Amino acid sequence: MSYKIVIDSCGELPEELKKDTHFQHVPLGLEVGDYQILDDENFDQKEFLQKVAACKTCPKSSCPSPEKYMEAYHTDAENVYATTLSANLSGSYNSAVLGMNLYHETYGEKNIHIVDSCSASCGETQIALLAQELEEEGTHTFEEIVERLETYRDEMHTYFILDNLETLRKNGRLSGVKALVASTLSIKPVMGANNEGVILQLSQAIGMKKAIQKMVDIVVKEAGDSASKRVMITHCNCPERAQITKEALEKKAQWKEIIIMDTAGISSMYANDGGIILTV
Repeated sequence: MSYKIVIDSCGELPEELKKDTHFQHVPLGLEVGDYQILDDENFDQKEFLQKVAACKTCPKSSCPSPEKYMEAYHTDAENVYATTLSANLSGSYNSAVLGMNLYHETYGEKNIHIVDSCSASCGETQIALLAQELEEEGTHTFEEIVERLETYRDEMHTYFILDNLETLRKNGRLSGVKALVASTLSIKPVMGANNEGVILQLSQAIGMKKAIQKMVDIVVKEAGDSASKRVMITHCNCPERAQITKEALEKKAQWKEIIIMDTAGISSMYANDGGIILTV
């Protein structure tokens, strides 16, 4: 059966899949002061980070309209899967659901399933790639794939370390964190998310290198059968940190594969310059 995978623009894709017609990004909006852009293929990370650094106000995002999602679902493909960033971080998931309802009202019945990733960035990518793998195997029904995606989402872990938590804090995305250490002390919190996508503080360390090592230790401890699992790492303008993280993971355990990507617009806004996001 033919299929299509819709992913909001917080989720990155590996370079080899960006031109794959099975995938379609639905862009969110970005706003830094008077500077407003769509998070699409024209996103310039360097320019965006410069705008953020120069602006006194906190950057903001806006979710796609239900109509944009409805257009993405309007395809000849028999099965459509969509994944969005956590509903606890954005209205993108609700918009995707409304878009599905609009599609059914306008065009009739179709196999459409939307997964709230309860994550962001490469967490969405993990779900999208699993949907593709299961479809390409050609032995699963739509309902079976939906069940596998939901189970995978519930078992997936998200971790991140940021140089700057201000964007998350000012946008009210740290409600699950009772206290944060002072960044002026070079103490870096190791953050994660629970199964509902609420951000939590898992640990902390002095300096980024030690924080990465602590994160890696937590990842390995929680991964279980690591040899069967894919690790995805996204970084915001810090490829060397991503490589350090990859090498530390490889020293600690065996993995199915480790993929490194650069953050797109929404992920760059939240991760900020120097941030690392990891999912497994």
